[in-house]
Parts: sequence; structure tokens; C-alpha cells
Amino acid sequence: MPAPEILWQPTAESIGATRIAAFARWVAERRGLSFGDPVDYDRLWRWSVEHLDQFWGDLAEWTGVLPGVPDEQVLPTREMPGAVWFPGTTVNYAEQVFRQAADDRPALIAVTEDAEPAEISWAALRGQVGAFAATLRRLGVRPGDRVAGYLPNVPETIVAFLGAAAVGAVWSSVAPDFGTRAVLDRFAQIEPTVLVAVDGYRFNGRAHDRREVVAQLREALPTVRTTIAVPRLFPDEVPDDALAWADAVADAQDPVIEPTAFDAPLWIVYSSGTTGLPKGIVHGHGGVVLEHLKWGLLHQDLAPGARFYWYTSTAWMMWNVVASSLLSGATAVLHDGAPTYPTVDAQFALAAEVGITLLGTSPGYLGACQKAGVRPGDDHDLSALRVLGCTGSPLPDASYHWVYDAVGTDLQLVSASGGTDVATGFIGGSPLLPVTVGELQRPMLGVAVQSWDEQGEPVVGELGELVVTEPMPSMPLYFWDDPDGARYRAAYFEPWPGVWRHGDWLEITERGTCVITGRSDSTLNRGGVRMGTADIYAAVEGFPEVVDCVVLGVELPGGGYWMPLFVQLAPGEELTDDLVERLRSAIRTQASPRHVPDEVIAVPGVPHTRTGKRLEVPLKRLFQGVDPAKAVNSGTVDDASLVEHYIRLAQDRLSS
Repeated sequence: MPAPEILWQPTAESIGATRIAAFARWVAERRGLSFGDPVDYDRLWRWSVEHLDQFWGDLAEWTGVLPGVPDEQVLPTREMPGAVWFPGTTVNYAEQVFRQAADDRPALIAVTEDAEPAEISWAALRGQVGAFAATLRRLGVRPGDRVAGYLPNVPETIVAFLGAAAVGAVWSSVAPDFGTRAVLDRFAQIEPTVLVAVDGYRFNGRAHDRREVVAQLREALPTVRTTIAVPRLFPDEVPDDALAWADAVADAQDPVIEPTAFDAPLWIVYSSGTTGLPKGIVHGHGGVVLEHLKWGLLHQDLAPGARFYWYTSTAWMMWNVVASSLLSGATAVLHDGAPTYPTVDAQFALAAEVGITLLGTSPGYLGACQKAGVRPGDDHDLSALRVLGCTGSPLPDASYHWVYDAVGTDLQLVSASGGTDVATGFIGGSPLLPVTVGELQRPMLGVAVQSWDEQGEPVVGELGELVVTEPMPSMPLYFWDDPDGARYRAAYFEPWPGVWRHGDWLEITERGTCVITGRSDSTLNRGGVRMGTADIYAAVEGFPEVVDCVVLGVELPGGGYWMPLFVQLAPGEELTDDLVERLRSAIRTQASPRHVPDEVIAVPGVPHTRTGKRLEVPLKRLFQGVDPAKAVNSGTVDDASLVEHYIRLAQDRLSS
């Protein structure tokens, strides 16, 4: 097959000026190697995965995070899971953030729907973090205690997170659009000592009061000794026995940093919750610092003064990435609001207003702009924009062409694929490489990505399972409340022990570029946010009208996404408009608005495996057009006759 069209190409001069090229030259001189002139990314990547100890040790030296660590002490235990990185060293995330000079550049720019963008200086951020850390210590918070945030993407969230990190406490956040049950499914597991909670938020021009949810959380979380109230909608109200945010950060001071081991827990993020409660994924200080510096400095070419934006909520790991742009000295632009408010091109308008250098968004947003006929490059001054990032789901070919036609020709479009599981990307962009239609540029440095067939053999030029064959420093330390590691191993290391299976379909081309076509498992992925089916089932199971149900997340050709909920009704019940609306309302309230299905469809039954699991992945594949004989193994189904109904539904939908 001919190579796809090249839409953007770096020059020899632009390559030479990048931080990744500077790092490659430094490594080459240090180790007597050659990566070419200009630097050959594939040669650099191959060295990085074949010599993990050298790569990560050199990165730790070059960035100044951990200078002077001998190669043999970088990764003395290499197996997965259980890799041991930089034993005996200490790295505190907050300390690494505040290695940046507190000059006149803003650390944060806060953007809301109802106010002008507001800048927070490095000095102000440092003082507030120091004050908040002191407050936590005064409240009795110790290293290892959990601090939970029910917060939107606002400066207070960054301050609270960094303050917790400075103390050595473990941070965890959930967005305020989550309902009480969905929040408790996450926070109740980790037994937080302090809850930092907002009274509400604004989205798409409307105010959403969350005071009742916060009250329910406080009542249902007995380990919470103190609630710190962050005002958003009701600035003059402080709940009974709560501490006002203004008081928590009143005593500005330099933060006192707790020395933390390289593998000390930093934060807890959550799996999608496809099977049961969402799993608490614990990442460590050192692994996140090195991984996010690699991503920011080498892959995104961030520099002090760069302005980094990614549309996200605090429930998605891209919020963690936004926070980590501070490690590179960039200014983090925080957006609390709807992605298309007040107009569909709102994110591009914001880029022009505050001079965003790297704008990150979702394929759905780019598709919406394209359908609306907007031309951001004509309508806004995007001269500061160098990189347009995109992740969360596959980016269709048409969006590649639209970006270079309607946004700009002199920018790098980076389609990336990664996961909350590792808090980073597996495959992404490099300023050393061209951008080709429909493809991700390459696996990222230090990430040994392969595509495997069902027999566990690497394949090139055909679709397989995305696997990682060597450890990464930001792989989970462990799952919360998983003392023997059984759930951790089951999540990633089956069916191939010692090899990370991520759950994405991947093709690696002969040229080394990559194509991700969607999830190979049942995780839902709407609007770039991965969600679990279990949250939806929990909301529906309380309806006596519904006997059983199954929800699917179907990636469609051209970048579309369809999320139907199939319901088996009790005898005598009908799928009325009222029932559909009550189902949608329950899902929206108990889970989140993102969990609400596109359609609710009545079916005669829901097929399961013989071990009782819903047949989510095979049914999804039917609606993607896979041959039924290949999509479903009827011998593993409890009632194969039910599958015929879904086959007919899929064929009707695909032919319409």
C-alpha cells in the first residue's frame, strides 16, 4: 500500500532546536553513540527500549531529578509486575514542580464561563501550596493519608494536590458532575482523611448546585475528619464544621517538603469500573515525575513560558498531565466549563485569547468544529499555537485534513494513545517526525510497544492487541486494597504473564507509524473519557421494569461513536418514553451525564458467557461489522439463540 499523505514535516533546523535533539546529542556524547544528524527518532527509540536503565538514568541525570545514579541502580528488578526503579532514592513531585524559577511568568491561567481569564503567578502558587500543606499538617495529615478532592478543573485543585504531595499524603480527585454513588464507589475505598469539596460548578451556561451531594459524601465517609469548602456558586456559605478554603490558604509560605521514596504513592486514579467497583490505581512520585518530564520536554518540546492546555475534567488522567506541565516550567491553562461554550470554537478562541502553545482536545471536539463549518485559523489569531494534541479515541482521516485546512499549516497535529493505568501515553508524537493522515507518529521513548496476534506473536501491518513488553516507571505501584496483587495481574497480565495487555486494537505499519482502531475490551470511551459499564448497570438495576441490560461502546468508521443501552423488560412491561427518561435520569444522577446512553433499545434478553458475564465485547464487534462467526463463539454463550436478535439488529443498522 502507498504511504499516506504527509501533512506536516519538520525541517532540519526545527529538529536541531528541539529538546529531544538536545537530549539525544547529550546522550550520544556521554555514551559514545550516534543517533544521526538530524536526530533519527527510530534509532533513539530503539536504544531507549533496549537499554531501559541507560535511558531512564540519563533522563534523570539530564533533567536534574536524580543526578549521579549508576546504570545498575536504575532498574535492578525488571519483571512486570514488580519492577523496582531507583531504589534508595527520594523524589517529591511538589519539590520538582517548585524547582522552577518564580519569575514573572504565570504558573496557572484559570478560565471559567462567567469571568475573564485570571493569572496566578509562580510566587502566589508557591505561597498557597505552602499554606495548604501547613494546614494539612495542622489537621493531623501524615504521609500516606489520603486527601480527596470533589472539585472541577480550577486553581484550588492544583493547590490542594500539590499541598498534599508536599506533605507526602496521597491525592485523589473526582469531578463534581459525578453523582453521590459514583463518588462513593471511588472515595469510600480509599478512606480519605480530608475532603476538599466545591459547592457547585457551571457548565454550558448553567449553574449546578452540589451542596446536597457534598453533605451526602460527608455523612457517608466516616474517615473524613475535616471538610475544606471551596466556594464557587455560594461564596458566603461554609457548611457546618467545615473549614473555609480562604482560611486553609491564608498563611502564605514556602512549602515544607516531605522527602518521599521514589516509589512512595502520589495519587490514586480509577479504572473505568467495567467489572465491579472502579479499581484504585496507585502511582508513585518518582515514576510520574520522570514519565511526565519525558512526555513534556522530549515529546511536546515544552519550555518555560509555554502555555499548555488540555480540555479535561479532574476525573480523567489528562488533568494529571495538565498539572504535570508545571514540571517542565510551562504555564498550565485550566478550563472549568463546557468545551463548546459559548460557541463551538470556544477552545480555539481561548487559544487566541491567552496565547496557548499546545492545545489538547478530543476527536469529538474537532469533529464538531468541522461539522459546524468553523475555520479557527481564519477567525482567530493562533500564531502562538505550535502543537494541536488529540486523544481519547481514534482521530478520523477527515479531521486530519480539516486541521491543516481550517486551523493552520504550520503546526504539529499529535494524535496520542495511552491510559489512566500508566498516567501517560504509549504512542504519540515527536517533533522529529512528519504527520501522516490517519496515523499516530510512533511509540513513545522508553515504551516497548508491540502489536500481538492471538498466539502472542508480534505482527506488523495487521491488527493485533496493544502490548508493552518492558516495564515503565509510571506503571501502577499497586491497586488499592489488593494486598496479593491478584487484581492487578488479572487486569493487565492475562493472558500473557509478564507482558502488559492494554485492551486496544493496534496496527504498526511497515514504516513504524501506528493506527489505533478502538478498544478490544468493553470499556466505554465517550468524548475521550473512559468509563465503566458497571456504573450504568448499578443505576439501572434498581428499576423493577428491567430484568437485565447490556451497554456497548461502539467505535464507528469515520470516527463516530455509538453507545446504546439494551434492556430486557419484565413480563408485561413496555419501553415507554417515560421509562426511557427515568432510566436516563437515573444514570445521569447516579453516574454522570457522560454515562447517559445514545439510545435505549428493548431486547428479548441479554446473552452471557457460561460463567455469567455479559457478552459485551462480542456484541460490540457485531455492530462494528465483524462477521458473526468471528465475533461470537456460540459455544461459550448461555443462550445462543439470543445472539441472533443482535445479529439482525446489527445488520439492519449497518445497512441503513
